[in-house]
Amino acid sequence: MNPYVEVVMRSIIVFSSLFIAARILGKHTVSRMTIFDLIAFVTLGSVTANLAFAIEIETRYIFIVLTIFVFLIYISAFISLKSKKARKLVAGDPTVVIENGKILEHNMKKMRHTLDYLNQQLRQKDIFSLDEVQYALVENNGLLYVKKKEQHLNITRSSTVLSKNQSVVEYFAQYIFLLLI
Repeated sequence: MNPYVEVVMRSIIVFSSLFIAARILGKHTVSRMTIFDLIAFVTLGSVTANLAFAIEIETRYIFIVLTIFVFLIYISAFISLKSKKARKLVAGDPTVVIENGKILEHNMKKMRHTLDYLNQQLRQKDIFSLDEVQYALVENNGLLYVKKKEQHLNITRSSTVLSKNQSVVEYFAQYIFLLLI
């Protein structure tokens, strides 16, 4: 067979195989990927690229490898769903970076995060001062979650509701006070 035609045919087969593998393994977005997911998908990409371009390797061998990798990824994801220990091993734990308003430098060093990067992530959450943060942690997928200190929480409709034992004057005094801080 003409090598160009073979590469085209293999590429179509690779695309179809990856599509099927992705459907089997489930939906993940790049922002929600764990390290394990990243390694698994890079490996799958490498195996399928070999299928498309390594004409000297028989297709059946690469399909065997592809099938084994999809099976291993699926089994490890299934075990991670059923076992907390396995999930911790595969995905890891979230890392606390701010606790009680104090930056945990040893955790920052462990993740190789800089203070500038932490500030950037906080600004993306409309937090421009570390004094506003009570607690912050970095999830396994790299996203930062923040709990603000009580005095820096945004005013919500539920926080200004008049309680049964509160007079209208007390309610408006509280509302004006909240607006001033």
